[in-house]
Amino acid sequence: MSTVNDTKFSSAVFLLTGIPGQEDVHIWISIPFCLMYVISIVGNSVILFIIKTDPSLHEPMYIFLSMLAVTDLGLSIVTMPTILGIYLFNSREISLDACFAQLFFIHSLAKFESSVLLLMAFDRFIAICNPLRYAAILTPKRIAKMGLAFMLRGVAVIFPLPFLLKRFQYCRDNVLSHSYCVHQEVMKMACSDITVNSIYGLCTTLLTVGLDSLLIFLSYVMILKTVLSIASQVECLRALNTCVSHLCAVLVFYIADVGLAVTHRFGNSSSHLLQMVLGYFYLLVPPLINPIVYSVKSKHLRERIIRAFVK
Repeated sequence: MSTVNDTKFSSAVFLLTGIPGQEDVHIWISIPFCLMYVISIVGNSVILFIIKTDPSLHEPMYIFLSMLAVTDLGLSIVTMPTILGIYLFNSREISLDACFAQLFFIHSLAKFESSVLLLMAFDRFIAICNPLRYAAILTPKRIAKMGLAFMLRGVAVIFPLPFLLKRFQYCRDNVLSHSYCVHQEVMKMACSDITVNSIYGLCTTLLTVGLDSLLIFLSYVMILKTVLSIASQVECLRALNTCVSHLCAVLVFYIADVGLAVTHRFGNSSSHLLQMVLGYFYLLVPPLINPIVYSVKSKHLRERIIRAFVK
């Protein structure tokens, strides 16, 4: 089924795409994907378990890390059925309702991950620039309120997307270029004017990911200003070292996010492979890398994990 002409939603489907031209070796390609999912799910689950069971880790930094782990787990679980379905079982079809549900969760979780990275930047900003008031500012109650507010923000801005997409009839080529559904691609399959969707998608990105990245940048400007005013070079390096894990998480997330957004809006057929690579990187690498980086860089967390497995 290559074209859907004036088809109602109940019968229309989209076709997801693996790596073009590599259909004969899909089963082998599935191996690294399976390994990535196993490492991501196990790694983030271990971090959540350690933080939950160890009272000494019930601090703001680790509470924010547990939020990041939950978000990464969600992204892994949401994308796993379609990606592995393609490479293991050559299952490419996805109904419109399932596609809309998947893109809702993908975009909501991505927006919340951006918010969590902002909260973690705020945590580092308070810890370095105002350490004496750290415990007074970042109380458990305040952290819970901030987390809930940002989660509701992510859901609220993405909630209209499935309904905006349901208005359309889909009469163009129904083959998506990714192994999962995203709004930027699905709306291009419509045979109607997509101006509203395009403007709304751009506005939500600017007001969430765009604003978050700007505030993170400003936080690090203030952190750098404070750190450079420290007389002792050892203390200066020690303060900066506490930010390394977070900076890695920020760079991995935002570089892929910005790259994917640019290729979707301004790319052509020649950028299809780059778009696919960035798509996989955007959704698979952060959940894989974040637990590894934080486990390696956080001595306290690393010791607790080793102790849990050595027993």
